[in-house]
Amino acid sequence: MLIGFWIYDELSFEKYHKNYSNIVQVLEHANVNDGIVTESSLPLPVSTELRNKYGSDFKSIASTLTFEQTIAYNDNAFSKMGCYAESQFTDIITLDMLKGTRFKSPDAILLSESLSKAMFGEADPVNKIIKLNSSYTLQVAGIYKDMPKNTQFSDINFIAPVSLLFSDGRNMDNWYSSSFQIYALLNPNSNAKQVSLKIKDVLYEHSKDATKPALFLNPMSQWHLYEFKNGKSIAGRAQFVWLFGIIGAFVLLLACINFMNLSTARSEKRAKEVGIRKTIGSLRSQLVIQFFSESLLVVIVAYLFSLLLVQFVLPSFNETSGKQMTILWNNPVFWLSGFVFCLFTGMIAGSYPAIYLSSFKPVKVLKGTFRVGRFAAIPRKVLVVIQFSVSVILVIGTIIVFRQIQFAKNRPVGYDRSGLITLPFNSSDMEHYNAFRDELLRTNVVADISRSSSPTTGIWSSADNLEWKGKDPNRQELFGTILIDPEYEKVVGWKMKEGRNFSNQFSTDSFSFIFNEAAIRQMGLKDPLGETIKWHGKNWKVIGVVKDMVMTSPFDAIVPTVFLMNDNEHSFNVINLKLKDNVPVQEAVSKIETVFKGFAPGSPFNYKFADQQYALKFAAEVRIGKIATFFAVLAIFISCLGLFGMASFMAEQRVKEIGVRKVLGASVFNVWKLLSKEFVILVIISLFIAAPIAQYLMSNWLQQYNYRSDITWWIFVVTGLGAVMITLITVSFQAIKAAIANPVKSLRTE
Repeated sequence: MLIGFWIYDELSFEKYHKNYSNIVQVLEHANVNDGIVTESSLPLPVSTELRNKYGSDFKSIASTLTFEQTIAYNDNAFSKMGCYAESQFTDIITLDMLKGTRFKSPDAILLSESLSKAMFGEADPVNKIIKLNSSYTLQVAGIYKDMPKNTQFSDINFIAPVSLLFSDGRNMDNWYSSSFQIYALLNPNSNAKQVSLKIKDVLYEHSKDATKPALFLNPMSQWHLYEFKNGKSIAGRAQFVWLFGIIGAFVLLLACINFMNLSTARSEKRAKEVGIRKTIGSLRSQLVIQFFSESLLVVIVAYLFSLLLVQFVLPSFNETSGKQMTILWNNPVFWLSGFVFCLFTGMIAGSYPAIYLSSFKPVKVLKGTFRVGRFAAIPRKVLVVIQFSVSVILVIGTIIVFRQIQFAKNRPVGYDRSGLITLPFNSSDMEHYNAFRDELLRTNVVADISRSSSPTTGIWSSADNLEWKGKDPNRQELFGTILIDPEYEKVVGWKMKEGRNFSNQFSTDSFSFIFNEAAIRQMGLKDPLGETIKWHGKNWKVIGVVKDMVMTSPFDAIVPTVFLMNDNEHSFNVINLKLKDNVPVQEAVSKIETVFKGFAPGSPFNYKFADQQYALKFAAEVRIGKIATFFAVLAIFISCLGLFGMASFMAEQRVKEIGVRKVLGASVFNVWKLLSKEFVILVIISLFIAAPIAQYLMSNWLQQYNYRSDITWWIFVVTGLGAVMITLITVSFQAIKAAIANPVKSLRTE
């Protein structure tokens, strides 16, 4: 049921939006680095061009830009994720308006219900005046209900007009600045693939970009579960939907196997019952129905009990999986699917016992000549092997997932994350940055301060139009671009491989580059220092090469990056602070906040530690690991329950044999070995089956990561030894209990 809720939540992503089947995002395929890169960031005028030229295919089109901003009412200031959008955006996505109306004027803003309550409490916020980014004065036009967690727009706390970003006179018709996400609502009679062919060359016709960008439409149904690799749509999270669905089915199958095993193991005890029923006129079909009914009754009781268990564990499962799932008490589909699962599980679990037990001959049973036969135990043994094969595959998979996470965590990052804090930089709030810097240094809690366009845990801009001597004219290379100041080196502690850092003492440094090693390798420069790079029609000199830093995903290859110096305050987005080692963090943060509030009283003090931001990059893999662990433990537990039941039955079945052996001098150890050996052999067989399957599955899973661990032999050895130990512990209780029993009692006849 838990895994069913998880799969349901994954498959219902974005279905909150009423126009789900007709909503698309405009993306581009670009030819970069001998491959195809898919980008979601596009120039703003693309939406206007599509609206004007292809209006018959679209109902609405809107450009948007989402990022964190300061929003304030009187002295209440918050740093929230918001969306700058064209007015048509509110016609595309579904907004459940609680108060007011959707904005149509250029000085209006929409707030989410949670942000409205945080800013205004229970007061009516409509028509109130708020300040956005300390620069824009806007009127609250309406309040919309917070969007659910299973939509990519769930984090949007406000929607403001995109024209605000150009209120300083900047040109909105810039085809060379790709920063906007463009969404559209297709007309009911339009087809996404056919419209994609029409709009393919729109961007290239205006930009003449060497990457030859080709626009296309990506339907909303593909956003969450699929991703693009080298221009092709591949299963992203969809593979986990399938994986966990299969795991859930196998865990349920393990329980069915236990029921089959124990039912058939007790066949001798039920043989007389079957014989008497057949003698007094029961048909085989009636016996089959009886055994199926028994199975179904057990399943229904288990289902009702599972509802209580799920209600109890769902909060912790939500925390583990990062979701907000609830039991769908009022959903008829939930109860219908529950009934179907009960029926299906009851039929599967009861099938073998029903067919096997109903086949007994009444004459043999009642004469006492019925024997289950030497091969009767083979199906049970096969089922035990299947159980442990599934369990072992899950355990090996879980170990490899966590090993991959640890492998990436231990990857050298190329800079010092300890004591590194980032603050959002707002040029309008921080008009006197140098004074702010001096004041912070006087607190004696900060070692140094710098500004940059991106934090150390991200690269927020890129360039593909760099030219250098020897460049292949047929190849288009993409570089991450980060604007920094000369103090950046001391704050982040990067390692210079050759050359020097930026300096205010050299006026030429404003037209100089520092590349990372990955960029130099990509460019093929053997002696990069002093090389001339052409960019935006100007010549730039290479003055240094810095060792690679992990700034994006720790599982991916290093992004080729170019660092350049800039003294334009509007180009910086973050302030980087390096705390002194000997100062308590709480004291340091308190002093930094005091100084910050003195220079930017209208902005919230929204600081972030670099090591915590870096840890967030592992969140998806950690969640997968935790869910896999949950199911691996569950599978082993269910398998052990089956073993325990089988061992107890075998001990009961062989009670006289054990009594005779003890009378003839067998020790407790001999009896324990006799009963345990058979199960250990079965588990060892399951190890040989599970190991190659796990190797194949996990090798394919690791292929999605550029930076990945290998699968070593000790994982299989440790898992195998663990499985054998768990088997021995499970079986030993019944084996030792039988071994120490008094043989006089077991050999006494009725």
